Amino acid sequence: MIFRLVRRILVRRTLVRRTFVRRTWPVGAVTLILGLSGHAVHAQGKLEARYSGSLAGLPIGRGALLVDIHADQFSISATGATAGLLRVFASGQGSSMARGTVSGGQLVPASYASQIIADKRTDDVRMLLGAGMVKEFIAEPPTSPSPDRVPLTDAHRKNVLDPMTASLIRVPGTGNTFVPEACLGKIPIFDGRMRYDIQLAFKRLDKVKSDRGYQGTVVVCSVYFSPIAGHIPDRAAIKYLAHLREMETWLAPVAGTRFMAPYRISIPTPLGLGVLQASHFVSEPQSRPSATSVTTQ
Repeated sequence: MIFRLVRRILVRRTLVRRTFVRRTWPVGAVTLILGLSGHAVHAQGKLEARYSGSLAGLPIGRGALLVDIHADQFSISATGATAGLLRVFASGQGSSMARGTVSGGQLVPASYASQIIADKRTDDVRMLLGAGMVKEFIAEPPTSPSPDRVPLTDAHRKNVLDPMTASLIRVPGTGNTFVPEACLGKIPIFDGRMRYDIQLAFKRLDKVKSDRGYQGTVVVCSVYFSPIAGHIPDRAAIKYLAHLREMETWLAPVAGTRFMAPYRISIPTPLGLGVLQASHFVSEPQSRPSATSVTTQ
């Protein structure tokens, strides 16, 4: 989400206008990541992560991610803001959240909300979902009409995930989660304005060491973006992302579950490498209440 926020700010600067367009990066397409179906696992876990964002090695933002997974429900929330030298030129902040149920070990989103404020402009998206379908959604301000825009239809809002739910990847099976299968699958995403797919491909295993929290193995996946509808195909940013082959996400485990969350995301840009990386990644399992404790309360 923080790259989406920073993109919205930077595209208003003359230098970036020459290579990109005035359209938020669909980095819901990069926070924007989900796993495949697997066996039902009724596990519970919690994650608190803090991230720093940089562009060509210069600090540009910071963010936080909270994940809370219970036996029958889940919530995910993220916040971000510009930081460092970027604040001299423009400021911005944003937040996103999703809630839903857990069924058969899978996350089933019920609601999604996102707000980004940059240069005194606000971008708001709210959605209600059910059974993989977007039942209602509001996007303010409305997407600018254009004869060149690929139209969105009702079919594009079926069998999809919101960007926040899509940021957690479920590893199929019951064994080790540090396996290539963590990176397999095509993820259909609708962010309230655009329908796109994210394709993951296994790249390698690596090691990380947080300032606080997780130390150990991560699964590194290549990330490929495919626009489906709601976009203008000839826009430079869309073409750039669709042809990009060097995007990566590094996945670390949410303790007590088979879900993985982004530890690091890297996106090459014409201005240098954009990186969002965790400095704190604190995760712990949550115990299921025992039958005795439930009956005595």
